[in-house]
Amino acid sequence: MESSSNRFGAASTVVTAQGWSVSRVTDPSTLFGANGMRVGPDGRLYVAQAFGSQVSAIDVTSGAVSTLSPIGGPIVAPDDLAFDSNGILYATEVMSERVCARAPNGEVRVIADKVPAANGITAWHDRLFMDECRPDGRLFELFPDGRAPRLIAGNLPLPNALAVGPDAKIYFPAIGVNEIWRVPLEGGKPEVFATELAVPTAVKFDSKGFLLSTQGRSGEVLRIDLQSGDRRVIAKMRPGIDNFALSDNDRLFVSHFVDGGVAEIMGDGKERVLVAPGFLGPMGLAFGDDGKLYAADGISMAEVASDGSCHRVGLLFDGHFPGFVRGVAKGANGVLIVTTSGGNVTSYHPVTHAMEVLATGLHELYGVAVGAGGSIFIADGGEGRVLEFASGELKVKARGLARPTGIAIAPDGSCFVSESDKGRVVQVDNGVVTAVIEGLKEPQGVATTGDTLYVVDAGARELISYSLKTRERETVASNLPVGAPPGVVPKLLMGIPGLIPGPLRPFAGVTIASDGRIYLSADGDGSILALRHS
Repeated sequence: MESSSNRFGAASTVVTAQGWSVSRVTDPSTLFGANGMRVGPDGRLYVAQAFGSQVSAIDVTSGAVSTLSPIGGPIVAPDDLAFDSNGILYATEVMSERVCARAPNGEVRVIADKVPAANGITAWHDRLFMDECRPDGRLFELFPDGRAPRLIAGNLPLPNALAVGPDAKIYFPAIGVNEIWRVPLEGGKPEVFATELAVPTAVKFDSKGFLLSTQGRSGEVLRIDLQSGDRRVIAKMRPGIDNFALSDNDRLFVSHFVDGGVAEIMGDGKERVLVAPGFLGPMGLAFGDDGKLYAADGISMAEVASDGSCHRVGLLFDGHFPGFVRGVAKGANGVLIVTTSGGNVTSYHPVTHAMEVLATGLHELYGVAVGAGGSIFIADGGEGRVLEFASGELKVKARGLARPTGIAIAPDGSCFVSESDKGRVVQVDNGVVTAVIEGLKEPQGVATTGDTLYVVDAGARELISYSLKTRERETVASNLPVGAPPGVVPKLLMGIPGLIPGPLRPFAGVTIASDGRIYLSADGDGSILALRHS
């Protein structure tokens, strides 16, 4: 059974306390990242969403989107898709090391496992070929009847979405070296076909036998002649292209892994938007030195304007990005302080892209905050610690916490931390942990202004305010689109080995503007909300 495209069904109606109002800064996302795509037997465009952990189908005439495999379903973190002649849909599960098959009746079964970073997949005369997008990746032929996969090639530098050419060779992007390689169907030594590319993310062949390739860094779509090697740009879009699909009559559809946008490229090279860009999360939020709102969105950092428009100031694979970013805070001299899923704390300038790794080798980092004196405080959820980085030294402020996620520094220097697995917010003072708010379900982002503490309870889908002076507690907003959809238990995404370390748990951040407005990451429907007290 298929369902509405929005993970929360109809747009969530947020309920606010008296005197409070809520508005949307950005629209909800339709797709949570857009990866591999195929035109199905029914003529619809099927889209895999690894970070959204779902498969959607788009009517290419009307633009209507429905969900074929939802978050929490049997297909986990799908990255690429292929159909065979029987209408069976094959999906690689890039974060669970599997390849599965979905029959037309909806039944799903695993046809291959223990294939780390399973990524590109293609069907050619009902033969299946798949590669692993990781350093030293492998390329296999798969057999849906249960036979063991056949290794075709190994030691490949981040191979991605592949295709079989008219010369009966398998072509695939080698992202690690910015090239396209090819190898005979029966195996042998791979050879280089095209060089000096701009992060080639996918290859496919049109009906005339030309090879098409999307370039993630430049946003270009190239057409390459197999015989002469001549290439030309047939379209140019924003960076962050992931994959594309071709119909039988060569209609070209392109997906963006960064923002979930999908468009048809018309004959004149212009875009016909089918799905507007959105967020993967978003996660951490912060206002920079420049007064602009920044949203950490995993594989990109977005600058959000007051009218809701977003500009990606940096993204994975652009050569100057910290990694999978989750927490963000304002630093000095225009920089942002970010935490990554790889365990780094990094200063990152959103304009110059200058970076400096301040701390590394940590585990499952979430929120980050900067104190008045410039000290950086970090929630180390994996190790249950609160860390402080000051004068080039990393110190443990507290340990033994139950997955700390959100962190905020009050004007008087007090440090407040949410413990997601214990359902409370605590104050940390010289190693002493004191409970401040208890009885929460899954608190995440926290922020302070004056003597008021705000916390996003993702488990209860509420924003809570707490007076540090009177100890009064109020539910500012409820029925927030944060966390998993009601009744859904999503499967944990374990990341991509050698590329995006995991686990990739969600994080609903919150920050406060100079005018008192509270900005919240509504990661359940992929939007940003603003709340204001009248």
